[in-house]
Amino acid sequence: MKWFTTLMTVALLAFAAPTAAQTPPDVLVVGQVAEPKSLDPQAVTATNDFRILVNVFEGLVRFRKGTMEVEPALATSWTISDDGLTYRFQLREDVTFHDGTAFDAEAVKFTFERMLQTDHPFHDTGPFPLAFFFSAIDTINAVDPLTVEFTLREPFAPFLSALAYPTGLVVSPAAVAEAGTEFGQHPVGTGPFRFDAWEPDAKVVLGRNDDYWGDAPTLEGVEFRPIVDPGTRTAQMLGGEIDLMVEAPADNLAMFRTDPGFVVHEEAGPHLWFLILNTKEGPFADKRVRQAVNYAIDKQAIVDDVLKGSAAVAAGPIPRAFDWAHDDTVEPYPHDPEKARTLIKEAGAEGATLTFYVAEGGSGMLDPVAMATAIQADLAEVGLDARIETYEWNTFLSNVNPGLEGKADMAEMAWMTNDPDTLPFLALRSDAMPDNGGFNAGYYSNPEVDRLLGEARRATDQAKRGALYKQIQRIVHEDAPWVFVANWKQNAVSTAAVTGFDLEPSFLLILRDVTKG
Repeated sequence: MKWFTTLMTVALLAFAAPTAAQTPPDVLVVGQVAEPKSLDPQAVTATNDFRILVNVFEGLVRFRKGTMEVEPALATSWTISDDGLTYRFQLREDVTFHDGTAFDAEAVKFTFERMLQTDHPFHDTGPFPLAFFFSAIDTINAVDPLTVEFTLREPFAPFLSALAYPTGLVVSPAAVAEAGTEFGQHPVGTGPFRFDAWEPDAKVVLGRNDDYWGDAPTLEGVEFRPIVDPGTRTAQMLGGEIDLMVEAPADNLAMFRTDPGFVVHEEAGPHLWFLILNTKEGPFADKRVRQAVNYAIDKQAIVDDVLKGSAAVAAGPIPRAFDWAHDDTVEPYPHDPEKARTLIKEAGAEGATLTFYVAEGGSGMLDPVAMATAIQADLAEVGLDARIETYEWNTFLSNVNPGLEGKADMAEMAWMTNDPDTLPFLALRSDAMPDNGGFNAGYYSNPEVDRLLGEARRATDQAKRGALYKQIQRIVHEDAPWVFVANWKQNAVSTAAVTGFDLEPSFLLILRDVTKG
C-alpha cells in the first residue's frame, strides 16, 4: 500500500497552498518528528527530546552558535590542571531556576551526583542511560557557592564537549525533590524558556522566562508538536499550522526552495544512519555474513533515490563531520551483490530469514520505512529474507536499546553526536553491552577496539586522538558489526516570518534569538 500512501501525500500537498499563518502571534510552533519520551535531560537519549530541553535548561558550557566549539554558559570561566584531572568552574552570579531557587555550585554537584551515585537519594528518578559521558568523574566539590570543581580518575579529552551536550544540563534540586520520578513531566531549569504544559501526543508548551539572566527571548513562547508522519508535517507547514518543521522530506525541499513564503535551512553535522547487526546469535554471528550485507545493500541508490542527495554514503563509525578523526582512505563498501552471494555461501547462510526492526520515524532517522524497503529488496536479491517489523519511535527504542538477543537480527539506528568518541564508546565497546546500561545492542566485542577507545579518551592532543580514531574506523569497517549507510545533512523549513533561526551542527534547536514577524 506504499504507493497509495505516496499518492495521498502528493494529492494533499497539491491542494495545500500556503495560507496566512494560523499560529498564535509571538508563539513559535515547531513540528517535531516524535513525541518526547521525557523532559528530564539526564533520562533521555534522543535528539528529538534534546531539541526541547536545550531551551529549558542550560549547562556549565554550551556549543557556540554555528560550531561544535565550547563557550561559557552557566559558568563564566574555567581552569584545567596541568595533569588534565581537575576542572574548576567559576559560576555566573544571580541566576535562578524557573522555580525561583538559586543556581549555585550545590545545584551542579546535585545534577551530576544524581546520575553517577547509585546511593544518591534521588538516583531513583532515573534511569540515566548517557551517564557514560561522565564516567571519568571521581569527585565533585562545591568549593563555594560560585565555584565547582570536578576531579577525574584519568584524563578525559571530551569532557568539556560532554558538558555542552544535553546530558550535562543542570536541573533544579528543589524541583527534583518535589517531583521525584515525575520530574521528566515537570522540568525546571534556568533557560530562556520555562516549561508550561505537556499534552501527550499533542504538544509541549514553553513560555518566555522573563527573569532570564541573559537577554530574554522576543517570543512569548514555543509549542512543540509531535507530527510523526513527514507528509502530514509538510502539509501542516504548507497550511500555516506550524512555523518551523525539522527533518523535511527530501522530496519536498525543492518545492519549499522555490516558494518565497518559506526558508529552507541546511547544515552538515556529525550524523550516522546504520543498521545494528546481532553479532551474538543468528547469521550475523559470522563476520562474512555481516560483510555480505554491507556489499549487498546499494547505499548510493538509497542516498540518490530515497534521500534525494541529502546525505553521503557512510564509510564507518566515525561521521565525516569529524574530519580530523575520519579516515578518508577507508572507502564505503561498494555495491557488489556477487561478492555478497559468495560470502553468504561460504558462511552457509543461503536462504536465511532475518527479523528486521524498523522505526516509523524519529530524530535523525531520515526516511526509515522507505529505506528499510529498499534494503529488504537488496537483501532478497542475494538470497536473504528480511522480514520487517515496524514500531512507533519510543516503542522502537524500548525494543532495540535493551539488545537484539532473542528478538531480532538487525535494526535501524541513527546517532547525532558531539565527539568522535561518543558513538563507538557507547555502542561498540565490550563494556557497553545493554546489561551494563550501554547501547551495544548488537553485542560487538573486539579487545583492540576497546584498548584504542580507552587510549583515545585519555589523549589530550587532537592529532594523536585523531590517529587513534582512524585505527578504530579501519578495524570496525573490517569487522562490520553494522551496515554503514549514510551521513546526513540535516534540514528544517521555516516560514519567511521566522527570523534569527539557524540550524546547528550539534543538531539542537536553539530558539532564544528567534523572532516571528
